[in-house]
Amino acid sequence: MDVTHLLESASLLVPEGTATENDITVRDVWGYLAHDEWQIALSLLEEFGDGHPLPLAFWEQLAEAAEQLRLERSAAWCHWRCSEIRNGMIRADLTLRSATEARRKTPIAGHGVLRPMWDIGKLSPTGDITVSIAGLWVEGTPLLEPGGRATVRLVPLTPSHWTHVTSGQRINMHEDRTVAGTAVVLEVHLPAAAMPTT
Repeated sequence: MDVTHLLESASLLVPEGTATENDITVRDVWGYLAHDEWQIALSLLEEFGDGHPLPLAFWEQLAEAAEQLRLERSAAWCHWRCSEIRNGMIRADLTLRSATEARRKTPIAGHGVLRPMWDIGKLSPTGDITVSIAGLWVEGTPLLEPGGRATVRLVPLTPSHWTHVTSGQRINMHEDRTVAGTAVVLEVHLPAAAMPTT
């Protein structure tokens, strides 16, 4: 499928009457598509996902369009959003330890490359701390420096490990045995299959 058809198909998945924070509607997107302004149309469609849950097919079509346009960051973001739908997402306020306090001396790439371990409060049968892996996307910046602070999005590798995590909870990030950073959970959105049954 070519870029125009991918973007048109994705736009049809946005509920009628939906608008972005800047009052952009699907009609505006169609205007850009009519003039072959694919990159602008793609960026606007990405904005619709900020405030409204959209289906997996929407993000898959945007990811494919971004790949065809060779927009690596947009493609990575759309694939990330697909992962959030499949595995859930935890938003948190992360503060990294400084370079003098931790092993990390270089910035973290903000676009979902790092998959650190997290102490989310689970213990092994022997009482030892256990960790769970989650990918990390830094919002609003391409890099997070040691000692820096940012809002991050976590995608759990195993969503069922994260069902007890709640807003306000403190969790620790590890890249080895030492604590690399501490985060306060802001939101938890796990897929229905991972939610505990009552």
